[in-house]
Amino acid sequence: MSWDHQSARDGFVVPPMPAAPPPAPANPWRALAVALLNLSGLGLGYAVVRRWGLMAVCWVATAILLVVALPADPDGVPGAALVLYLLFLVLTAAHGASVGLRTRLALLPSALVAAVLGVVLLAVPATGVVLYDGARDEATEQMLLDRLERADKLVRQSGKQDFATAEAGYRRALAAYGALGEDHPGSRAARRVPDRLKTYYATVAAPYAQKDYCSAVQPLKYLRTLPRTMDRKTLGSLARWPDDRLATSLYECAAASLSGENEGWTTQFGELLSTFPKSTQAGKVEPAVKSAVDKAVGSVGGDDPCAAVERLGTLDTQVRGLPGEQAGVADALGKDADRASQSARSGAYACGVDQYKDGSFADAVTTMNDFAKNNPHHKNRARAQKIAIAAEVAQTVPAAGKRLPTTASGGGIAVTVKNDSPDDITVLYTGPVTGSFTLKACGGCSSYSLGSTLGIGFKPCSDSGKHYPQRTIHLPVGTTYFVHKSRSGTGKSPASDTAKLSPGYIYTECAYTTTSFGY
Repeated sequence: MSWDHQSARDGFVVPPMPAAPPPAPANPWRALAVALLNLSGLGLGYAVVRRWGLMAVCWVATAILLVVALPADPDGVPGAALVLYLLFLVLTAAHGASVGLRTRLALLPSALVAAVLGVVLLAVPATGVVLYDGARDEATEQMLLDRLERADKLVRQSGKQDFATAEAGYRRALAAYGALGEDHPGSRAARRVPDRLKTYYATVAAPYAQKDYCSAVQPLKYLRTLPRTMDRKTLGSLARWPDDRLATSLYECAAASLSGENEGWTTQFGELLSTFPKSTQAGKVEPAVKSAVDKAVGSVGGDDPCAAVERLGTLDTQVRGLPGEQAGVADALGKDADRASQSARSGAYACGVDQYKDGSFADAVTTMNDFAKNNPHHKNRARAQKIAIAAEVAQTVPAAGKRLPTTASGGGIAVTVKNDSPDDITVLYTGPVTGSFTLKACGGCSSYSLGSTLGIGFKPCSDSGKHYPQRTIHLPVGTTYFVHKSRSGTGKSPASDTAKLSPGYIYTECAYTTTSFGY
C-alpha cells in the first residue's frame, strides 16, 4: 500500500483549475441577438451577456434623451441630441455583436430566442417615436390654440377702444387668423378661424349695432378692404357682409347731419352714391335733400330769414357737388339745387327787410341791391330798391330807418336841390316817399374851408354868376331825410339834412364840400 501511494505521488501530476471558462465557439446568431437587444436603447443585449455596467450606461444615455425630449415640444428633439443618441445606439449594437459573438448567453435559452426577442423589443423605440410624434403634434395644436386665444384677446381689447386707436390691434389679430388658416389649415385652431372671423367682424362693426352710424363708417370701410388681404374662401359670406351696413351708415350719418344743418353730409352722400349707386339707401338720398330744401324754403318766412337764405345758398352749392350715376337721381338733385338757388335769390328780400328792421342798414343795402339785380322781374323789386335807398340814408341818419319805406311817390311840396361842389353827387331821401337822383358837378365851384362855413353869413349856392346843377322834386308833407354823397373826387363823407316840410313854403337844398387840414 505504501508503494502504491508513493507511485501515485511520484508518477502523476494533477493539472490546475482554469481562471475563467473558455470562450464559446463563434456564433453569428448570438451576435445578432445581442445587437438587436441593444438597439432597444435599454442595453438588454449587455444584460444577456452579463455586462451590467455597460447596460447601466445605456440606461443613462436613454434617460438623458428622455430629459431632453420631454415634455414634447412643437420643435421636436434638438437635432444634435438625436444624432448623438442614434450614433450611440449604433455603437452599442456593434459592440454588443462583437461581445456576443463568443460569449455564452445568460437568462435566455438560445441565441434564436434572443434574436426574436430583440426584434420584438425594437417595437419599444418605434412605439416611443410614434407616441412622441403624437405628443409633439398635440403640443403643436396647443401652441396654435394659444395663438388663437391671443388673437381673440387682442380683438376683445380692441373692441373697447375707438376704431382709430384699435385699428392696429385689429390688423395684428387678423394677421394671426390668416396665418393659422394658411400655414396650418388642418389644425384645430384653423378650423375655429371662420367662427372667430364672425366675432371679429361683429366686434369691429359694433358701432353699427349700437346705431352710432357716423362712428360705424370707418370700421365698415376697413372691413370692406379685407377680401384684398385674406382668402375669400376663408371669409366666405363675410366678404360681402359690410356692404349693406356701410350703405346704411353712410345714409343715416349724412341724413342726421343734413337735418341738423351740419357739415360733412355731402361727403357721406357722395360716397354712398358713388359706391352703392343702385342700393336702396342711395335711393333715399334725393328725398332727404328735397326735404332739407323744403325746410329751408319754409324758414325764409320765419324768425331768421337771412339764415334760411344762407342755408339755401349753401344747399345749392352742396347739392350740385353730389355725384349721380343714375340719370333719374342726377336730374332730381339738379332740380333740388335749382329750387334752392331760386329760393335763395327770392328769399333775399325777406332777409333785407329783416336786416332793415334790426338796424343792420349796411347789410340791408347790400342785400336789397343784390336782390334787385338778381330778380329783375320780381314783384318786390321796386320796393327793395326803395328799402336799399332808405337803409343807405339811415346809415348816416339813423332816425330815417325807424319805419320801412313804401313804394309811394310824389307830393305837393316842391323841393329844389342844387350842387355847389366840384363833384358829381347822389342825393338820397326818405320819409313819406323815398328816392334818389344824381347831379353833375358844378363847373367853377370848389370846396369851402371848414372855417368859412362856420362864419356869419355863409350861404352856399348863392353866387348869381354860377350855374348850379339842380333838380326839383315834389314831396308830401312831413319829415324827409336827405343825404348827399359825392360820387368821386374830394368829398368822402356824406352830408345830411332833415327837412320838416309844410304846405305854403318853397324849399331849397344845397350840396357843397368842405375841406379841413388838407382833407
